[in-house]
Amino acid sequence: MSSDNILLNVKGLKKYFPVRKGLLRRVVAHVKAVDGVDMYIKEGETLGLVGESGCGKTTTGRTILRLIEPSEGEILFRSKKLARSGEEYREVDVVTAHRKLLKSLRRDMQIIFQDPYSSLNPRMTVGSIVGEPLLVHGIAKGAEREERVRELLGAVGLKPDHMKRYPHEFSGGQRQRIGVARALALDPQLIVADEPVSALDVSIQAQVLNLLEGLQEEFGLTYLFVAHDLSVVKHISDRVAVMYLGKIVELAETEQLFGDPKHPYTEALMSAVPVADPDYDVERILLEGDVPSPVNPPSGCYFHPRCRYAQDICKTDDPLYRDLGNEHFVKCHLAETLDLRPVVRE
Repeated sequence: MSSDNILLNVKGLKKYFPVRKGLLRRVVAHVKAVDGVDMYIKEGETLGLVGESGCGKTTTGRTILRLIEPSEGEILFRSKKLARSGEEYREVDVVTAHRKLLKSLRRDMQIIFQDPYSSLNPRMTVGSIVGEPLLVHGIAKGAEREERVRELLGAVGLKPDHMKRYPHEFSGGQRQRIGVARALALDPQLIVADEPVSALDVSIQAQVLNLLEGLQEEFGLTYLFVAHDLSVVKHISDRVAVMYLGKIVELAETEQLFGDPKHPYTEALMSAVPVADPDYDVERILLEGDVPSPVNPPSGCYFHPRCRYAQDICKTDDPLYRDLGNEHFVKCHLAETLDLRPVVRE
């Protein structure tokens, strides 16, 4: 695979949060929220990131943008706006970028937050919210800024007269459209969509998903789409990464992952996908036990205490994250030997 089409390349990304105790607040342990993530996102594609609540999906997305400082790893981003004379792009390591360079990178990397209620300042009008990035980066002001805000609101399906209203005057779906418009203000290359439809009604979810797909085609956007709803991820994603306890355990093209999963955790997740057929009897795979603590994860494969296929090697050796071919990556000792069930059997 040529590296020319890779927009974001994440290598060995870790984020450990310290656990402090006692009067002196000494560090006694670490919460391993993100524990060695390797993945890449191609230009113009949507990479879905799925997993159980608490597995580290949101932390991964925010760490990539350095809204949360990473503990270790590389985040290589190919910026076109920062390219020097004669260069097509400039590759920047987000982890080591200094403050001034990081501010410039914000024009290329934006986020859509999960909660459309708390992510908008209730004391600011919609025009001020959407136009604020233009002021911060010195791109537009005055009449030019207002015209740009009108264009952005029109792009997300809102009216120009909405500029003078406040967030509390809008529905949940409209508020999320405002958040999308704000993310588009700086004409970014990459948008991290952190569960952008999970707080919305199902009918509104479809509208927002279709909006995101249309904007991607119109503006040439690349998405990291964080979600827990597999049906949503299947609809919008080109490739899907499955995360468990801070690690990516499987990554493949959407159709390949749903049709031929290679990791037992992926198989269990797929069994929970609802099938639109009342006569189809879905055999749910119920995982035993609880998710291990990220403060004290199990030895070997993190998933082995809940895996029905686990062998002795799974309890002692951490499996390698390897390519099985056709860019299908998996982190499992038994990936080549297991015959796992897809979403729907023929």
